[in-house]
Amino acid sequence: MNLHEYQSKLRFAEFGIPTPQGKVAHDPQQVYEIAKDLGRPVVVKAQVLTGGRGKAGGVKLAQTPEEAQARADEILGMTIRGHKVLKVLVDPAAEIKAEIYLGVTNDRTARKPVIMASAEGGMDIEEVNRVSPEKIIRAHVDPFLGLRDYQIRNLAYGIDLPRDLWKQFMHIARALYRCYVESDATLAEINPLIIDGEGNLLAVDGKMSIDDNALFRHPDLAEMRDTSAEPPAETEARAAGLSYVKLDGEIGCMVNGAGLAMATMDMTQLFGGSPANFLDIGGGARADKVAAALRIIVSDPNVKAILVNIFGGITRADEVARGILEALETVKIDLPLVVRLVGTNEEEAHQIMADAALPNMVSATSLADAAQKAVAAARGM
Repeated sequence: MNLHEYQSKLRFAEFGIPTPQGKVAHDPQQVYEIAKDLGRPVVVKAQVLTGGRGKAGGVKLAQTPEEAQARADEILGMTIRGHKVLKVLVDPAAEIKAEIYLGVTNDRTARKPVIMASAEGGMDIEEVNRVSPEKIIRAHVDPFLGLRDYQIRNLAYGIDLPRDLWKQFMHIARALYRCYVESDATLAEINPLIIDGEGNLLAVDGKMSIDDNALFRHPDLAEMRDTSAEPPAETEARAAGLSYVKLDGEIGCMVNGAGLAMATMDMTQLFGGSPANFLDIGGGARADKVAAALRIIVSDPNVKAILVNIFGGITRADEVARGILEALETVKIDLPLVVRLVGTNEEEAHQIMADAALPNMVSATSLADAAQKAVAAARGM
């Protein structure tokens, strides 16, 4: 789950990281009132869950409340990388002497968190890593020992941070790491962390990504989820307890198990097709869950065929077959439906599907057979 900039900075502030005291507005009049209360030049920033806001015109400086209102009128309602701007953050403007990048994320290869700093703050850190990786200073953190002072000093030295700011930098780095750990985050970054006109460090932008699997421990963070910024199908899938990611293909896939789902997607591509989604219905195959999965798949206008690939292990294949038929009573599907059921009681499952005699449904004996039939059906062959 990604947090908006204003949500990330509010979370940072809880851990003692200095941030601007801005406010969120949903219309230009609110922006005017906030700017008037601040009584100084402000920055009006689009709040969307994507990067590239500045280049798209979603971040504008305003000297007066009237100008802030006008800038907000320009930003609200615009679309940035497919995301419509519904709210803006009004921050007091800051004099920027230098920009620094500071972030913590997971290094899956090292199986440890890694804290990174760069003097190239304010830029796309992925681009910096691609063009000039030596400009990013890294330190892996032992999760049992935590972030050590010497590691922070190495970061400060590596980015040529002025010595008189090392104490502030150490405080912010410790706080960011604590925020990362105690939020069950996969990413916590400040970009940029600026040196302002008074010679202090200030986090003027921030980003956090929270591990969805840990949200049960953080109901306060779960409430911050902005469902308006995600596809409706993903919202419905999460409510139904399904793992779903929309893709650009034409074959809708319904599978139980993440590994089997990946293999199914790979197989459709092997035979010249393209998956329309990743969808893992998980263990069990209750009719309501199957129905929800089918509803999500058919809601995608790009889908031309549906491939159901279920391995009955703990869940019996005949139960899955009954669940599919029951689900089809509530979800009317005219698309070609290719079904592969293997595992416990698979013969009974095949008989159940055969007795149903649905004109748009065909059975498959193997994953390769199912993928070939799904690709052919999607092509109208």
